[in-house]
Amino acid sequence: MRGSPVTLEPPGPEPTGLGRFGEFGGRFVPETLVPALIDLEHNFREAWASEVFRAELTELLTSYAGRPTPVTECHRLSERLGLRVLLKREDLTHTGSHKINNVLGQALLTRRMQKQRVIAETGAGQHGVATATVAALFGLDCVVFMGAVDVERQALNVFRMQSLGADVVPVTSGSATLKDAINEALRDWVATVDTTHYCIGSVVGPHPYPWMVREFQRVVGDEAREQCRAILGTDPDLVVACVGGGSNAIGTFAGFLDTSARLVGVEAGGHGLESGQHGASVSRGVPGVLHGSRSLFLQDEDGQILEAHSISAGLDYPGVGPEHAELAATGRAEYAFATDDEAVAGFQLLSVTEGIVPALEPAHAIGWLARESGRAVPAGSTVLVTLSGRGDKDVALIAERLTGERL
Repeated sequence: MRGSPVTLEPPGPEPTGLGRFGEFGGRFVPETLVPALIDLEHNFREAWASEVFRAELTELLTSYAGRPTPVTECHRLSERLGLRVLLKREDLTHTGSHKINNVLGQALLTRRMQKQRVIAETGAGQHGVATATVAALFGLDCVVFMGAVDVERQALNVFRMQSLGADVVPVTSGSATLKDAINEALRDWVATVDTTHYCIGSVVGPHPYPWMVREFQRVVGDEAREQCRAILGTDPDLVVACVGGGSNAIGTFAGFLDTSARLVGVEAGGHGLESGQHGASVSRGVPGVLHGSRSLFLQDEDGQILEAHSISAGLDYPGVGPEHAELAATGRAEYAFATDDEAVAGFQLLSVTEGIVPALEPAHAIGWLARESGRAVPAGSTVLVTLSGRGDKDVALIAERLTGERL
């Protein structure tokens, strides 16, 4: 079920004050970045209210990114789980993940602000690939910061970014993963803010990023709501999406916030929540400030940020976007987890039942659904799962885990 392109709507619900979602969000940055963030907010607010801007973005999303993405009904998986499962297929976009929606919008803003250079950070590489892609499309210089650990486990995406003309900078500080890549990107931005736009890939960071990225990803939920109503005749009982920083989940949830659907975000359970090696920032995080905003972060008793762990580089982040923290605080969304083993099982289950190889990130959502069918998810429920990306990038890692041999 694909349907017609969704008309991009004017700005949705805004955060209050300086980007607050309840007690979360805000703008906690060095003074040198404040003018750039104010300028970005002004340009985004003006552009997103413009029918001309939204029409240009709609054209790019349709003719370049391949929207609308279909919703696929999963008959064999549904029979196996005793549910009716639909997938929102963001894996079928150009570049293979939902990340392209956001970066196309930010590339248009970069041009609007007359800047010629973009920087980004990436964990699994999907946001880096999407940023490198639009940089090539718009003729922009592009630098992508990536933890050295992630460079090694996502070598395919590193090569894709370099092939697209991007300069990929390995970051060796700290745990050499996404958190440290963000630190380096922020340092670069402080020094180059007059000529550079920082293209953040998730609903994290200082205001206006969590609001802006949610709005650019809202197309996922708006499309899915209309497609589900065409297929089911109503809204699904549950809407499920994986959560790292939370961009695909917040984009999906945005389309269903005013419905009665249960919203479930699935975090990285790693080796289990009691092991201390996980990325479950909502389930085990406490309020704090990191990377420019107040949200829930994994911290020790002295407030130091703990290292996150996940088999998925895209979920290996010790915090979550501030709007997710607020949705959890108000109870509008639930946050669960799937372990590394359950994510691998989800990867295998969807592959063999539906012929769809998922990225490890949404494999967490499939793994949670398999564990909870007939329990937290009553038998016979209708469930929409956002498949945020395809699994090509993770095949070698899965093969090594299952066979002990590298491809």
